[in-house]
Amino acid sequence: MGNGLARELRELEPAAPVDLPPRDVRAGRVPLLKTVLRFEVVRRGTRLLTLAALDVAGMFLAIWTALAIKAAFRAPDALDQTFDQAQEYAPLACLVMLLLFARSGLYRDRGQRPGFSKVIASLFQVTLVVLIYAVIEGHEFSSYYIFYGSLFFALVYVSAFRWLFERVSGTILRAAGYRRRAVLVGSGSHIDAVAHALRDSSEVEPFAFVSLTPRETDGLRDFGSLGGLERNFDSVDEVLIADPAFPQEQAVELVDRCHRHGKRIRVAPSTMEILMDRVEFVPGQSLPLFELKPPVFDGFDFAIKRTFDIVGALLLLILLSPLLAAIALAVRTDSRGPVLFRSIRPGIGGRPFACLKFRTMHEGADQLQDELEQHNEASGAIFKMREDPRVTRVGGLLRRWSLDELPQLFNVLRGEMSLVGPRPLPRRDYELLDDWHRKRYLVLPGMTGLWQVSGRSELDFDELVRLDFLYLERWSIFLDFTILLKTIPAVVRSRGAW
Repeated sequence: MGNGLARELRELEPAAPVDLPPRDVRAGRVPLLKTVLRFEVVRRGTRLLTLAALDVAGMFLAIWTALAIKAAFRAPDALDQTFDQAQEYAPLACLVMLLLFARSGLYRDRGQRPGFSKVIASLFQVTLVVLIYAVIEGHEFSSYYIFYGSLFFALVYVSAFRWLFERVSGTILRAAGYRRRAVLVGSGSHIDAVAHALRDSSEVEPFAFVSLTPRETDGLRDFGSLGGLERNFDSVDEVLIADPAFPQEQAVELVDRCHRHGKRIRVAPSTMEILMDRVEFVPGQSLPLFELKPPVFDGFDFAIKRTFDIVGALLLLILLSPLLAAIALAVRTDSRGPVLFRSIRPGIGGRPFACLKFRTMHEGADQLQDELEQHNEASGAIFKMREDPRVTRVGGLLRRWSLDELPQLFNVLRGEMSLVGPRPLPRRDYELLDDWHRKRYLVLPGMTGLWQVSGRSELDFDELVRLDFLYLERWSIFLDFTILLKTIPAVVRSRGAW
């Protein structure tokens, strides 16, 4: 069917103009007008210098803060000397940081720059390199606080400065109309899903589509066929293959056309492509086989993640104890019923546990579930209502800022949950899951996850499950730390929280 469709499309499409000079994207860009070239150089240079300056400022402030805190507790009279000490220590750390950041691609174009997990990993490498250098040079330290203290504050300052840069530069680029125009290619349902996911992207703007099945335009231009796409290449910046079942023969042809016109082409990952990140080659077979390993945390990985969870949960409980007490008092005085609500939810392996939350609904709310099913505003297995009549006044505020989830820190300490992981679903939602959805229960459920930092309740349920799969396959302690940091602005914006 795919080959027949490809032949029909080729018969309908005009051949590429013979006078068009071949231009493979790997050969580099065709020289532009001097004015445009100067603007591009200035824009890239400004980006590079701004990011480097922010990184250096973050590292210097981190070292200075670490020294100042140490002086405040041990020698308050030496506080005025900490700035000079920071000037002495910072140059080496900043130089190593700039080199490692450049090596990690952290100064590339916006669309090619890696995320915060790479920033965190690189800062750990900077600390290790500087520590080794100091030991080799024979420096003696009464403690290694200057290293881990500076690392902690560097994680905070550098990540915060880069997050601020992404937000401000994204706003400027959107205002200036510099979002990359993308053409979505595939079948109608897959184009809809990818267009929805990119709706709030600050980098990519769904502009047009080429669909193999009938689809409404809904604001996107319809190029009709691959030939129509080729005739409109001048108006787009990149092409996204949005369909995992896109015919291979046409995909090869599309890639070749995009490269000849110097257009970037990317593929939205399918569930299978996410799973393939964990494959292991099995030798000795007549047919090459790849085994899909289960995404469980065991051995050293489990020890690291569990230690991270316990330390993080204890620190958060200590820091947030006044807030927890205030919320408990507000829940108690707002409506009748217990302060905590124990929601029985499937955990790892589907085993049920009591997920703790501050009560946000009136007593007896569960008995009204069946009556409200017809008003469900979420797709898939999830039940959500923007104006749920069961929610109390205080409960609405708690839900908006996700404060009702804070008691789950005790679930983390008890080993029933993790700080980061797939969110546990109520039993009602769990029973409606398809079999392929339940892979997310191979690990401990989390208080926060990629759901919370990628759109929360506004994403389609299948998209949310694929985010869980992506987390399971790409897990690292740096990814956990990044998600925790990104949860804070996601909660503050409170978009999708209902």
